[in-house]
Amino acid sequence: MISDLFYAILGVCFLFCMTMLLIRSLHIFQLNSYKPAVQRKWVADNIFEWLIKTVWVVLALPAAKELGSFGFVFAAAPFLLVGLLWLPKKAKKPLVYTGRVKRLIFTLALICLACVLIGALEAGSRAKICIVMVFIALAAPYAVLAANFINRPVEKAINNRFINDAKRIIRDMPGLIVIGVTGSYGKTSVKFILGKLLTAGYETLVTPESYNTTLGVVRTVRERLRATHEIFICEMGARNPGDIREICDIVKPRCGVITSIGPQHLESFGTIENVIKTKFELADALPGDGVLFYNADNAYAAGRRVENAATVGYGTENGDWRASEISASARGTEFTVTGPDGVRMRLSTRLLGRHNVLNITGAVAAAVYLGVPVSDISAQVRRLDPVLHRLQLLGAPPRLIIDDAFNSNPEGAGAALETLSMFEGLHILVTPGMVELGKRQYELNRVFGEQAARVCDFVALVGEKQTQPILDGLRLAGFPEASVRVCDTLEEAIAAADAFRQGTPRVILLENDLPDNY
Repeated sequence: MISDLFYAILGVCFLFCMTMLLIRSLHIFQLNSYKPAVQRKWVADNIFEWLIKTVWVVLALPAAKELGSFGFVFAAAPFLLVGLLWLPKKAKKPLVYTGRVKRLIFTLALICLACVLIGALEAGSRAKICIVMVFIALAAPYAVLAANFINRPVEKAINNRFINDAKRIIRDMPGLIVIGVTGSYGKTSVKFILGKLLTAGYETLVTPESYNTTLGVVRTVRERLRATHEIFICEMGARNPGDIREICDIVKPRCGVITSIGPQHLESFGTIENVIKTKFELADALPGDGVLFYNADNAYAAGRRVENAATVGYGTENGDWRASEISASARGTEFTVTGPDGVRMRLSTRLLGRHNVLNITGAVAAAVYLGVPVSDISAQVRRLDPVLHRLQLLGAPPRLIIDDAFNSNPEGAGAALETLSMFEGLHILVTPGMVELGKRQYELNRVFGEQAARVCDFVALVGEKQTQPILDGLRLAGFPEASVRVCDTLEEAIAAADAFRQGTPRVILLENDLPDNY
């Protein structure tokens, strides 16, 4: 009886430990977009931390083997300890219990149960079953991958049903004009700007937030697209070749916008050539009467010939549509846009940053093509609101924050520093650096550090390992060591930014905010 009770205590602690380990693994898998290859890389990169927190379960083995019935109580302690070490912390983006996650949890429960039952049948003793428990705990990150592999046929069938339903909805709206927007950066801003301009003349639907994956687009079509909509602006993201083609096969774009192409997501794409080819999958999908708007100032976007559709370039130096006479300040931007047939308009916007001039110019070109009057465009540009976490000005003097926390990239980071330099007061940078830049990640972050040294009075870096290249760049540029602080968390970094020369007016640039899997 006592033996059964002690063994039950061990079982409860084991279940608690496994629950915490699997919740953590599932959360990371979700943040990694359910990509097995990305998950395996995360496990490899973080194996030391994982083992440090989990290896304690090995202590259960001698306790269960040498101490008899009482040993099960001592064997339970390591499982309890590990479970407590992996208790979920406050996350920037918490685990969302979607249908897919719930199905993974069900399969994981079956896997754990099967392992314990097989161990019970084969081992023949409770002490040996403890060995099985230890093995399962240590293998928790791979259990999620195993569950995903088992569930793959079911997930594929479910996804195909949703995709086919979205295709049917698009097919039943032959008059709908679909505009695809893609690019290494700038696509979300252009999407929202273009959506604002087109609402002056059309019932317009825009994919919400950063819904730019195949299933994100499918969900938007199935849940939000109505018969009254005349235009659907669809953001198209990609991490692998073929991703944009897959979205185009569903929504059938008539127009496309390529905002820019650069060294983004190189860890999955491998080469810049693969990035270019993938972005131009949008151009390849356009019909003969379609039109592609592209950033003519971007060498990668302007360098490829498009033969199946008309093309319209835009930029500040090149293109059919050009922005000039730019006057940028901390209060916003004024500029002139000129286009074909003598079109000329003076525009004013509250949006910060010269790169937003480029984004607006591309949106203006598309809006004019679709028949929106110039007078309406000018009014809509004045009403534009900053896109969330993209050079969004927060607070009030003497403490202003420029929130540019969404998905930093080399071009955007440089533009953000330029914007910071326009403000009066202390210039402070808070950043964890840029990621997914492949073999160029060190180089581009080091250059970012050198750029920051020319603008900033104080720099707070988030994460010692991640930000080492930026620190090297700061040192290379002769930036004072006393004006740099390396912090463990964003909260600590902001506190350091506030503590620097207290009482002096300041502007804090938040450049990027990495999710919990970094």
